[in-house]
Amino acid sequence: MKSNRLGHSTVEVTELGFGGGPLGGLFEPLDDATAAAALAAAWDSGIRYFDTSPHYGIGHSERRTGDLLSRKPRGEFTLSTKVGRLLVPQDPAGRTDEGFQVPATHHRVWDFSRDGVLRSVQDSLTRMGVDRIDVLLLHDAELHFDAALRTGYPALAELRDQGVIGAIGAGMYDTSRLTRLVRETDVDVVMQSGHYTLLQHGALDELLPACVERGVSVLAASVFNSGLLATDRPATGAHFDYAPATAEPLRRAHRIADVCEAHGVTLPQVAMAFPLRHPVVAGIVVGMRSADEVRRNVAAFGAAIPDQVWADLRAEGLLDERAPVG
Repeated sequence: MKSNRLGHSTVEVTELGFGGGPLGGLFEPLDDATAAAALAAAWDSGIRYFDTSPHYGIGHSERRTGDLLSRKPRGEFTLSTKVGRLLVPQDPAGRTDEGFQVPATHHRVWDFSRDGVLRSVQDSLTRMGVDRIDVLLLHDAELHFDAALRTGYPALAELRDQGVIGAIGAGMYDTSRLTRLVRETDVDVVMQSGHYTLLQHGALDELLPACVERGVSVLAASVFNSGLLATDRPATGAHFDYAPATAEPLRRAHRIADVCEAHGVTLPQVAMAFPLRHPVVAGIVVGMRSADEVRRNVAAFGAAIPDQVWADLRAEGLLDERAPVG
């Protein structure tokens, strides 16, 4: 599987990365055996970039990711995790974590201070059982952006300068704040979730041009927009941006699927191919929860997309004219 370098760093990622959100029980519970099978299938398929976060299942995703990677040669994979939330133990008292289907054994405390970043990194290394993290990202800092910029980013830069971390950046939905980070700091990469997909092209306004100008790489996450684009036709009860899909995105997804079917390709194939057509996108990160899901996505990844697909999507008003697809 092809790999690309992140920004001015020496860190490389495979163009298809394994997203660890589902390993934390996103939307539905997930047992350890199923998670382990998904990770093993990803490795066997050639995926060598794995992304996780303390936030995903209050540590479950990191632990499960580490269960696989701690047994693999360290030089053969790239691992990213995130900072901004510290996990504090608590009595679950029969409760389930908000947003992830796991027992509420911990609660999250926002902390983008230097000490908070360093503690988060050490906690993540302990949970995963690895000796280093390759890519470290400020996570979901939209409502804490001043702190992330003032104290979080300098802590990441310090770790990079010390050689502890290979590449640094941020993972957010908000393209305007990511754009500001790219313009005002020396990050290597940003992970943009949900706004450079077949359904949403907002990253073309400012973020992607800024990344071109500054030599910053982009990792496109949530390329299926939380599941709406993950099947040949939107599935019943499909999610869009982490909520049940409403009528308009459903209608648009079906129109895109019509174009795909007319040319013998599928919605997931085109959804994965689209972001990688932009020169600053180094890879896509796809959340996967089972071995079968991994194998389906890997089989769909890299499919040859006829040029006429892009032309027809533009003709139908379904694809931004600014999006490079050649």
